[in-house]
Amino acid sequence: MAVDIQRDCFGLYCGRTEQIINGTKSYSSCGVCPRGQRTDLYKICQPCKGYPERYDWLYLGFMAMLPLILHWFFIEWYSGKKSSSALFQHITALIECSVAAIVTLLVSDPVGSLDIHSCRVLMLSDWYTMLYNPSPDYITTIHCTHEAVYPLYTIVFIYYAFCLVLMMLLRPLLVKKIACGLGKSDRFKSIYAALYFFPILTVLQAVGGGLLYYAFPYIILVLSLVTLAVYMSASEVDTFKDLLVRKKRLIVLFSHWLLHAYGIISISKLNNVYQDLPLLALVPAPALFYLLTAKYTEPSRILAEGANGR
Repeated sequence: MAVDIQRDCFGLYCGRTEQIINGTKSYSSCGVCPRGQRTDLYKICQPCKGYPERYDWLYLGFMAMLPLILHWFFIEWYSGKKSSSALFQHITALIECSVAAIVTLLVSDPVGSLDIHSCRVLMLSDWYTMLYNPSPDYITTIHCTHEAVYPLYTIVFIYYAFCLVLMMLLRPLLVKKIACGLGKSDRFKSIYAALYFFPILTVLQAVGGGLLYYAFPYIILVLSLVTLAVYMSASEVDTFKDLLVRKKRLIVLFSHWLLHAYGIISISKLNNVYQDLPLLALVPAPALFYLLTAKYTEPSRILAEGANGR
């Protein structure tokens, strides 16, 4: 019976659902699986009752960090030294994203639990089932598009929606009360920036979710290395003493170290703890290399020449 079902059902992601009619189990026609299900080896739609693997949680953590990092960047960019309200806005952004993450997990299946049921990611095409709708007679297309990686694809959209709603409820009131050091045209710019980058993040997840799933550890490492080098160069940090002058520089350094560690853990997946944990000793290496070689490259001189147009 299972062999016949597999032969008659076309496409990678088309399947049949089990039905009980008059006490007899039968199968529906070949088509799309309901949400929260995906096909098994016999082309039968099965509920997603598994749990995310460690790598899946790391991916969700990366997607959850993106809005928070962008919030912090634009808050710092538009506040800078003009106002002492930046710290309160940073904390508010952290609360917004944390609450959004918790609420997203609570409303996901199983409802009311911080854990989620999921289907296992087997290959890249699982993220793009809309590209694999079969056409048996080259005329009629059988639409079998569904979330084969449930809920790793849609849960990110839900999280972004909660982040946006919480930001619009909390941030304007806070900024209006404490951002006295900023002009009326500047105090809401970090919020306006979020109204731009949230749609961008949504499109990025919709189009490149599968690519991000496999590439995000390397994206974290590359971006954290580049941004650390740019920051230390722009801040004219040439020695260890320059790092200790301001607490803000140490906070930025430790933040980058956390990102380095997250990227290393995501790549290794900590499958072998005794073998993978020592890799975390490499976290300070980029900063140490920069400080040891800064006297040879003299970034402050390069910045000064660039300002003079040489």
